[in-house]
Amino acid sequence: MARTDSTGSTWRYRWARRQNERRLRLFRSAEGTWRRRDEELRRLRTLAEQCHGSAGAGDGLPLELAADEVVLRVVPGGQLVEMRHTAVLPAPDLTVAAQTGRLRQRIPEGVRVIDAGMAVITNRRLVLLGGRGRRDWAYGRMTGLAHDPHASVTLLQVLDRRAVSGVLLRPDAAAEFRFVLTLAFADAIEQRQAVIDQLDELIAEHARLRPSRPGIATPGQARLLALIPGGRRTAVVAAALAVMVPVALANSGPSDPTRSETAVAATPAPAAGNASKSPRATDSPKPRRTSPAPERRCGAPTNPMGYDFCGGERIREPARAVCDHFDCVPGFWEGRGYLVQCEDGKVSLAGGSSRACGAHGGVRRTVSA
Repeated sequence: MARTDSTGSTWRYRWARRQNERRLRLFRSAEGTWRRRDEELRRLRTLAEQCHGSAGAGDGLPLELAADEVVLRVVPGGQLVEMRHTAVLPAPDLTVAAQTGRLRQRIPEGVRVIDAGMAVITNRRLVLLGGRGRRDWAYGRMTGLAHDPHASVTLLQVLDRRAVSGVLLRPDAAAEFRFVLTLAFADAIEQRQAVIDQLDELIAEHARLRPSRPGIATPGQARLLALIPGGRRTAVVAAALAVMVPVALANSGPSDPTRSETAVAATPAPAAGNASKSPRATDSPKPRRTSPAPERRCGAPTNPMGYDFCGGERIREPARAVCDHFDCVPGFWEGRGYLVQCEDGKVSLAGGSSRACGAHGGVRRTVSA
């Protein structure tokens, strides 16, 4: 026998069950994403403390090490790439960036492969031991460093070489290679502790973003909108149509009656024995009062930033108060793309990534300014 409430309704219990299942599903997905990121940050924190390399790690390699030089990592299957045109890369820094999507082993436009071999990271330089020879990038002479956000390519620029070159690695090895390269550069400038401190801050910030278990929906919280297919969205569209249709019909009615009255008055009257009365002068039409046009938001919530869903310029650096007016996904500020709305109504800063809104039903539309 179906359960009913005090009003004899069973749909309220069905609504509560569906809501609880949906909330729990979204919570588990968000918590799983949060946990994977937490484990990755803690693994990098351990690696930053323990990865100091050794001279013995380079045994068997056709590479002569300096007296104080140690090998931190050897990555096989690398390719030497070079840019076809000159460019200026951003200065190297110690930022530990979160990976926003899956890297692909593809060659970016304007880059060509010229050799293949093994990449070796030491505390003094990056070396590629290729079939045609050896290519070195000394940290002390490095002026530029760039990691491609979509391809597993790292480009470097040094003072003693005009062309920009770098390495193309397997996608599964690129993330750790980039982190160890950051550690090696930090060792060269004696700033490894700065990397460890940065990871401690990232771990603490990420801990504050842990998803909380959702509240339990009860049958008493059900509203009649739940009986309408499409729910609140359908009700809002129906209400808008109910307001717009009468307005459209009123605007499409007959033209101003004063015009026809004036035309009749201007027509000469036929000759008659009785003098006809002159037509009464018509009053000039009064101008209609126009109310200020409502702010164009296309369904976006009211916000002082002027963000809407109407299509415009993408927002890559939203205002800090965006989450006060929009429902942000957990870990919102970890996104590295542009602002989008997910299918469940939340907003994410991972637009442009294949993983954007992955735990929230996918991307629904772009938030624009």
